[in-house]
Amino acid sequence: MSAPGDFTLEATDGTARAGVLMTAHGPVQTPVFMPVGTLGTVKGVDPAELRAVGTQILLGNTYHLHLRPGEDLVAELGGLHRFMGWDGPILTDSGGFQVFSLAHTRTVDDDGATFRSAYDGDLVRLRPEDAMRIQADLGSDIAMCLDEVPAADAPLAEVARAVERTTRWAERCRASPAAPGQLRFGIVQGGTDSALRARSAADLMDIGFHGYAIGGLAVGEERDEMFRVAAQTAALLPVERPRYFMGIGDPEGILRVIAAGVDMFDCVLPTRLGRTGAALTARGRLNLRNRAYARDPLPLDPDCGCPTCTRFSRAYIRHLVAQRELLGMRLLSVHNIAFLLALAAQVREAIVAGRFDDFLREALVRLAGDD
Repeated sequence: MSAPGDFTLEATDGTARAGVLMTAHGPVQTPVFMPVGTLGTVKGVDPAELRAVGTQILLGNTYHLHLRPGEDLVAELGGLHRFMGWDGPILTDSGGFQVFSLAHTRTVDDDGATFRSAYDGDLVRLRPEDAMRIQADLGSDIAMCLDEVPAADAPLAEVARAVERTTRWAERCRASPAAPGQLRFGIVQGGTDSALRARSAADLMDIGFHGYAIGGLAVGEERDEMFRVAAQTAALLPVERPRYFMGIGDPEGILRVIAAGVDMFDCVLPTRLGRTGAALTARGRLNLRNRAYARDPLPLDPDCGCPTCTRFSRAYIRHLVAQRELLGMRLLSVHNIAFLLALAAQVREAIVAGRFDDFLREALVRLAGDD
């Protein structure tokens, strides 16, 4: 019988992989897109809607949930799953990216980071042990280690220091108490430097984690460079453990990191696009603010079976967007999430069938049709 942390690699096609990760709240089939519920909610979308369109696992954010409403309150009310009404797996980010994006309001030392709350300006201290305690109190299925995220243009010496600090922090995170059945993922840093990435990966593998994330990318580097580093880093990681690319959610990007050997990925993109009137489709992105859709009777994507596409036309959704109706944002968000989930499921089928290369080539050609 499978236990939390078991990862079964079911098929490979080149470097693309299809597997199953077991968590305390059930299995997760990979490749998998993980919608982001930063504040304990995927913006504008009910958990029942998420489940209905095929969501397997959600993200929560340690930084934000610690500040509001606080892990003590969440724990008192039964943990994050019960608090947000979601009975599936949850991964919580450590808050490292959010802390280190506060470049002008935080200080970092070997013991941890000090920053000002985005809500009330109070000083907050976050150490590796704090990040893991918060995630244990939240009761997530997968807890991420606290890491230091250098800027894309950081000098090499600064990136090297971040790698060293990330390793030391990972040791402390691994030694910290976990919630029952909670998995721990380490995060590989190193910027775009191959040697530093290799060192970071080796250090984390020596410590030993249930899974490994590729962090510190999608932060401003050239896109082709990002994919190069992702592929090089994935190749360094254990075959028998899941690999997670942090922060990618456009269809082309998802396809390319899957091709590089990545199993898991997340992004706020589908709901952010929904709030700005855009839809993801197999033939590129649609801007529903465009008057060309004012009388368009077609669904957002004729090949999509989501609740939005089976019930509403582009013209209706364009009307909602133009009038700034909340329903328009919700319908677009549901569709965009459903589209990425379906894409990952289709990729999985292609990998199992041994036709991933053909699927990738055809999908990239179709996606080139953004309006």
